[in-house]
Amino acid sequence: MKRKITCLLGASIIASTSLAQVSPAISSWLRNTTGIIGRHYVSGNSTPINDTYLANVQTVKYSTNFVYVNCTGIPSYVIGPYLDGNTNQGGDNANLYKIPLVPVANTGSLSPTTGGTIGIFINGVSLFDYRDGVSWKNSTSSLCGGPIFPPCVGDGIWNRDAVVGERLGFDCAKGHPAMTNYHHHQNPSAFNLDLTVISTICNLYASDALYVINPTVHSPLIGYAYDGFPIYGAYGYKNVDGTGGIVRMKSSFTLRSMTTRTTLYTSTVTVTSGPPVNATYPLGYFKEDYQYVPTTTLTPDYLDIHNGRFCVTPEYPLGTYCYFATVDANHNSAYPYVVGPTFYGVKNVTKPTSITETTTTYTTAATTGIQNSSLEMAINIYPNPSADLIMIQSNELLKNDLQVELSNVTGQIVAKKEFYQGSTICYFETTGLYNGTYFLTVIDKGAKKTFKVIINR
Repeated sequence: MKRKITCLLGASIIASTSLAQVSPAISSWLRNTTGIIGRHYVSGNSTPINDTYLANVQTVKYSTNFVYVNCTGIPSYVIGPYLDGNTNQGGDNANLYKIPLVPVANTGSLSPTTGGTIGIFINGVSLFDYRDGVSWKNSTSSLCGGPIFPPCVGDGIWNRDAVVGERLGFDCAKGHPAMTNYHHHQNPSAFNLDLTVISTICNLYASDALYVINPTVHSPLIGYAYDGFPIYGAYGYKNVDGTGGIVRMKSSFTLRSMTTRTTLYTSTVTVTSGPPVNATYPLGYFKEDYQYVPTTTLTPDYLDIHNGRFCVTPEYPLGTYCYFATVDANHNSAYPYVVGPTFYGVKNVTKPTSITETTTTYTTAATTGIQNSSLEMAINIYPNPSADLIMIQSNELLKNDLQVELSNVTGQIVAKKEFYQGSTICYFETTGLYNGTYFLTVIDKGAKKTFKVIINR
């Protein structure tokens, strides 16, 4: 099966290159054509502050072999605050990424992911791997490194898992900044949308994220890794040929069974010790607490050592290698989270200072803001009846802005909102409205869908 999909992968990439304007590596970016600006919270203030720079992706250009993506690195959803003492704030990073249209598999030794950006989400936000630069220092029995524990340097043997160790510092969208580089280490779906909520930050600083996990459909293409291969959300087709229904993609990394940290799973040789497994440093606190357990062809929904597989996807019907943003049964992030701890392909994405070859600017607009053209299937309205808020939630990724209008029974529009591309939730405050029946209309270009809502306080 792997040989079959490998051959199909080559055909898919060649077809995409020869028809560059329809290649997903060109057409999938969330281009901000309406002037959406960034917004952020600061601790103690639950009203978002408007920034002066644009959100999402500004331009996409392509040549025969590469796509160039220019972006600020800031999403359309509200970011911040960061309650672990991180005083940084995301800003305009003026990024220019050069991404190969024909990514190449790495046939040599495994290539580890690194600190900093290792991929780009389709809204231009950076992807980091598991690490946060903090590791255990045995001689002082303490954590060292990273933004919170300078200036000491850890041993680099037992490396802290950022998703676990920095949870208090993630905003509602599960992101935070390193200097001005706002990024996600994990699946970009908001904390309060998980089946089991493990952070309450959304209660005070409401936001959303790139997409809502929907177990009934194949998750959207959400980014590209630094080797040029695509990244998908948490769910996909069970079988690599696109059959078997929709299932959650599963990490093949599991927690080791141990009470002391003296060896690595790849070797029985004793290494510099880490802290014992306890309530302060539970299993999973360090990356080395995990081991890779290879699976067989009988379990195709389990991913390989890079957290990906060869398979058919909606954007690559002939097959491609791709990564998945793994979560557990409660939709909480599951190690190694997105890409890693090694790349499947040759790391080939660069950040040039300028474009030095002839390119074409991609301008084709998406045909619909929602992957599913049926607004009724893709939109949820809640609570209904409502007392204080009416929430409009997209079950799928928004590729362009939607307009939302709230009207009374006489047809008078009493409120309007923009539902921005790359967002998942839009809401109306209803405290100033009378009790009664209202009509909420979602407008996607020429298409409209109206929902009846009741306000009852």
